[in-house]
Amino acid sequence: MATTSDFRNGLTILLDGEIWTIVEFLHVNPGKGTAFVRTKLKNLKTGRVIDRTFRSGEKVEDVRIERKTMQYLYQSEGQYVFMDTETYEQVPISEEMLGDKRLFLKEGQEVEVLFHGETPVGVELPFFVELAVAKTEPGVRGDTASGGSKPATLETGAVIQVPLFINEGDILKVDTRTGEYIERVR
Repeated sequence: MATTSDFRNGLTILLDGEIWTIVEFLHVNPGKGTAFVRTKLKNLKTGRVIDRTFRSGEKVEDVRIERKTMQYLYQSEGQYVFMDTETYEQVPISEEMLGDKRLFLKEGQEVEVLFHGETPVGVELPFFVELAVAKTEPGVRGDTASGGSKPATLETGAVIQVPLFINEGDILKVDTRTGEYIERVR
């Protein structure tokens, strides 16, 4: 068990039967009344973020999460299969658990899979991935880097906004947290 004084960013707790990680917290000690802790919690399975307030000294159940580096192999019937790079054990993870992260998964890519006991509870992608542009409208002469944007479909199926000078076949660096174009890779 952990108390509110043990709270730190990244602490994983069990709340209402679900596993949450603390994204941010703030100890508040008002002039009148009892102290409390205001937190932002992220659900490991769904990715949903909520605000929750705890009374100072309140106890919560902390959860031990193990991280394993795994390689994404393939997708089949709504299941995404990952392989442990040390034991070669394969673990299927549902499309619902991955959510929008699946749009940035490329075969052979290494990711961190989070386990609670033997059960996978989440996947963490690298912050940036390099993906090829599969389809976009061609650029027009006179287009500049700051002149606007257009949609581009990446090799994984994700659609992001890119500058007008980007063409099909270009390799782009994309932020997996926001889904935004960062730069063109030479």
